Amino acid sequence: MDEKKREELSGLLTVLPPVEFCCVYGSTLHPNNHDQSRMIDYILGVRDPVEWHLQNLKMNRNHFASWMANLGGAKLITGVADKVGVGVHFNPFVSWNNKTFKYGVVRMHDLVEDILNWETFYLSGRLQKPVHVLVDNLDVENLNSFNLRAATSAALLLLPSKFTQEDLYTKICSLSYNGDLRMLFAEDMHKVRKIVQGQFDLFRGIYKPVLEEFATKDLLRFSSSGAHQNNIIQDCDLPAVQSLFSRLPKAVRNHMSMNLGDQQKLKSGQDAYEAVIKSRAEAANCLEKILRRKVMVSSIRQAIAGVLTVGAVRATRYLSSKMNKAWKSWL
Repeated sequence: MDEKKREELSGLLTVLPPVEFCCVYGSTLHPNNHDQSRMIDYILGVRDPVEWHLQNLKMNRNHFASWMANLGGAKLITGVADKVGVGVHFNPFVSWNNKTFKYGVVRMHDLVEDILNWETFYLSGRLQKPVHVLVDNLDVENLNSFNLRAATSAALLLLPSKFTQEDLYTKICSLSYNGDLRMLFAEDMHKVRKIVQGQFDLFRGIYKPVLEEFATKDLLRFSSSGAHQNNIIQDCDLPAVQSLFSRLPKAVRNHMSMNLGDQQKLKSGQDAYEAVIKSRAEAANCLEKILRRKVMVSSIRQAIAGVLTVGAVRATRYLSSKMNKAWKSWL
């Protein structure tokens, strides 16, 4: 991204309270996106959401639903995000400098937990796709490398022995959409494919180090030479499956261990157990169900929180725009 574009995207931050982390995601990063009417999407990480919202209410009260700003203020906003949603408060349809923005505010601790453990698989799922980082005071971008390796491991477990890079990125992208309530009626049915095809070079750029690392571990190899190395073959034997399993977040591994039944103690004297993988298909099926449920629960919680926090008018406007795109994709 050139400096001019970066400065343009950073402009909104000048009218908001300081943040610890900020990234832009979504269609704004699509190289061929020239639709200036689309909302520009941000994730903002802050140390204390209550204090941050308190400051932002003083600076930009019009960004919030009036009933929340008037009745409960910062504590209510944060409480709904934490107890109803998945810890993120979104302000959509924010107009500034002749553009429209949507920004989600999350506690830094919660952001880090989701990146490392896939607690809700909400923001971690977004950070598995291309984003453009504008502020990173706590080196989240480096921390996210764990998330990228875990996403690659999950995708490999769900893919056949031979596939293309586009297949891989499509599977990675789909991890956080399978089970999403919005995909049933309020999202473009071709959304995942469009994201990957539109941002293919960006996907390749962020996952290249991961694929090279996995190749050195003999978990996969490129079957074609040249700059793109598009075709990939992976080792599907049980030792390779166990290796991929070990690269998943601990919370996911524990959940899989309980579902798969058979466990082995990792070290004597510790209460740490790992699943005994007997079948690649069984492990893949178990993983898919766990992630689908995480996505489903998070999407439902966030949808309810969204209606409460943005108000009925804004929620209807946002849902209508989503459903319009969804219907067009079916035509």
